[in-house]
Amino acid sequence: MASYLSTLSPIAPVRRIRFIIFLKDVFILACTTFGGPQIHLAMMLDRFVVKRRYLTEAELLELNALCQILPGPTSTQTITALGFKIGGPNLAYLTLIVWSLPGVVVMTSVAIGIYYVQQRSISLDFTRFIQPMAVGFLIVAGYRIAKKVILNQRGMVLAIVSALASYAFPSPYITPVVLVAGGFATAFLYEKHEKMEKAPIQIRWANFFLWIGVLVGAATLGAITKSLPLRLFENFYRNGSLVFGGGQVLTPMLYNEFVEFKHYLSRQEFLSGLAIVQVTPGPVFSFASYIGVLSMRNGGLSGQLLGGFAATAGIFLPGTFLIFFVYRFWNQLKRYRAVRASLEGINAASTGLTASAAISLFQPMAENGLSVLLVVATILLLEYSKIPPYLLIIAGLFLGFLV
Repeated sequence: MASYLSTLSPIAPVRRIRFIIFLKDVFILACTTFGGPQIHLAMMLDRFVVKRRYLTEAELLELNALCQILPGPTSTQTITALGFKIGGPNLAYLTLIVWSLPGVVVMTSVAIGIYYVQQRSISLDFTRFIQPMAVGFLIVAGYRIAKKVILNQRGMVLAIVSALASYAFPSPYITPVVLVAGGFATAFLYEKHEKMEKAPIQIRWANFFLWIGVLVGAATLGAITKSLPLRLFENFYRNGSLVFGGGQVLTPMLYNEFVEFKHYLSRQEFLSGLAIVQVTPGPVFSFASYIGVLSMRNGGLSGQLLGGFAATAGIFLPGTFLIFFVYRFWNQLKRYRAVRASLEGINAASTGLTASAAISLFQPMAENGLSVLLVVATILLLEYSKIPPYLLIIAGLFLGFLV
């Protein structure tokens, strides 16, 4: 027995060192990745597959495909699932915190800074140039996603119908209806997908019930107590549970709910934050921290930090619970053609939501020639130049200070 224990004793320190190295890699990516899920995936391939060999390229791409099917932030779920694969739930939660922390800190600080500026009666006019630029960023993101996911006339029709429905009914409740309808519209066309040999699905329900329990509990407590932090947590938890397609789809959901519906933020504040989050490292979902802070602007610094924390926890937790739940039986689930077929409709509907948000945000600018010019210039620079997006935003802010 003694010799057996002596053989095992070095394993724990070696695992801890491996976990620390992995978390250091995650932190490096969190501080250096800009540009959304596509760029994130490329950098993950370079660091996790090529340099560290934590897993193969095929395994990472499969993890990313799974996370695209699930609601929530794709990059965050992918890197969290990788932490789960390497070290189980504890390492996965640490991975989530390390990955999201830099972006959350930046966006929280930006929101507090904007409130500070407004309290001193300083106009936000210095952000006026980056606001139309944010619309340009959104249009380009939607266009790039559309090129990948709209593959036929059916997808185009679904995208147009989704855009019209979302534009005509600017309510936070229309988004899940549109996404579910899109998924059902193509799920019945599963016969075009390749058959795969099925295996019995063994489901462990704990994380699913945790996901549902937190959603119902937060909604109930928020309704009873009328507590704004609880209601913020529920609002973002609900949005995080329903958003398919990443940050470009999250944007219209947040705009509809917190600007059009609840008026927690002005359109100017929302667009300023949207522009800045484009050049913030890490997940685009850190935009939630910005909105949470400004939603509780009247609560003092402690209230603002609480609002930012409630929004951040709400937006990131549902995707984490769901990836923990689904990852355990993904190998069996992906063999069903209807599951794979529904993704086409969900992606097309998501593209329509992005188009609707772009139209809603652009419409008030349409009569301002300079704003239209900035939107067009941003689109052209993003598509046809190699200028990093953060330089465009910095230039826009600098120009706003000068003019």
